[in-house]
Amino acid sequence: MRFSGWERVTITLDTPIEGQGGQMVNRVPAIAPVIVSASRSTDIPAFYGEWFMHRLNRGYVRWVNPWNRQGTCVSFARTRAIAFWSKNPAPFLPHIPTIDAAGFSTYFLFTLNDYDAEGLEPGIPRLADRVMTFTRLSELVGPGRVVWRFDPLIVSDTLTVRNLLDRVCELGDRISPFTRRLVFSFVDIARYPRVRRNLEAAGCSGAREFTSHEVRDFCTGLQEKNKEWGMHISACGEGADLLLYGIHRGGCISPSLLAEEFPGDTGLQQFLYPAGQQPLPGDEDALLRRLKDPGQRRFCGCIASKDIGQYGTCPHLCSYCYANTSQDRVRSAFTRHQEFVRKGRYPASITGD
Repeated sequence: MRFSGWERVTITLDTPIEGQGGQMVNRVPAIAPVIVSASRSTDIPAFYGEWFMHRLNRGYVRWVNPWNRQGTCVSFARTRAIAFWSKNPAPFLPHIPTIDAAGFSTYFLFTLNDYDAEGLEPGIPRLADRVMTFTRLSELVGPGRVVWRFDPLIVSDTLTVRNLLDRVCELGDRISPFTRRLVFSFVDIARYPRVRRNLEAAGCSGAREFTSHEVRDFCTGLQEKNKEWGMHISACGEGADLLLYGIHRGGCISPSLLAEEFPGDTGLQQFLYPAGQQPLPGDEDALLRRLKDPGQRRFCGCIASKDIGQYGTCPHLCSYCYANTSQDRVRSAFTRHQEFVRKGRYPASITGD
C-alpha cells in the first residue's frame, strides 16, 4: 500500500472569494497534513518567520503550484510535526518556544556548507556566525532536533574531493557535540541543467558530478572521521548503496528521527505506526514503502509531508539553487512580501498570490 494523500477538512478563509456561479464564499476545502515541510523551496526561518507564525495562528496557508499556478489551501488542523529547513534560522529562534508550547513536534534541517571562499552562497552570514547559530539552536531544542546538512557537495576545477572532505571534517569537529545526524548530497547537475549554468556564471568553472572513485574516496574518509563523531550519516537521493561506509539511504523527513525524538506525540506515532504497531529493527523499508513522499525523487528516503514554501522567493541566492529562476524575480517577490509585513498584512501565501 502506498501513501494515498492527506485528509481533507473545511476551513474559513481570511476574506471571501468568488466561487462557482459568482457567489462569494468563505468556507473552502483544504488538505490537512500530519507533517509540514517549511520548506524545501525557500528559507522560511530566515526570511518568512513572522509570516509563518501569523499563518500558524490563523490555522492555514495557501500553497501555489509553481508549474500550473493552481492554489491549494493547507490546514494545520491535523499537523503534528513541522520540519524547518534553513541556512540561517537565527531570526526564527525567538519563535521556537511559542511553537513548542503549542504542542507541535518540530526539528530543523540546518544546511551548513563551507563555500565562503567560492562565494556560492552570497545571501547567508559568514561561516563563523552560522556555526554559532547552529550551537545556539541545538542548546535551545536539543541535538536530536538539529540535523546537519552539507548539501550539495560540488566538485569543480578548483574544488577537489580532498577540499570538500577537509571542510566537512573541520565543520564536524566543531558541531558534532550539537547534532546526532549528518545528511549530505552529491550535486545532481544532470537533473538540473540550470544549476550548471548558474555555477559557471558565479565563477565555479568545471562543476560536475562525482565519479564513482570520488564517491568512494569521500565516503571512506568520512567513515574514518565518523569514528570520532558517532553520527548517523545518510546520503540524500543517492541510488548507490553506501552502507559499506556506514552511510545510510537519505531521509530528511525521517521516520526514525520522528519516532525517536517525539515518542510522546501520540498523533504522530499513530500516523507512523497505525493500529498500535511498534517500530521494529529493519522495518524502515516497509514503512517507507507505505509512506514514501510521492513528490520526491526515486531514491529519496523522505516520508510524505506537505511543503508550504514557494519557488523564486529565497534571497540567499545560492548559485546551485534549483528553486530560483531569476534573481530579479526573487528580489521583487521579497520586496513585495516586506511591503505586506510593513502594512501588517500576512496573506495566506508567501507571495500574496
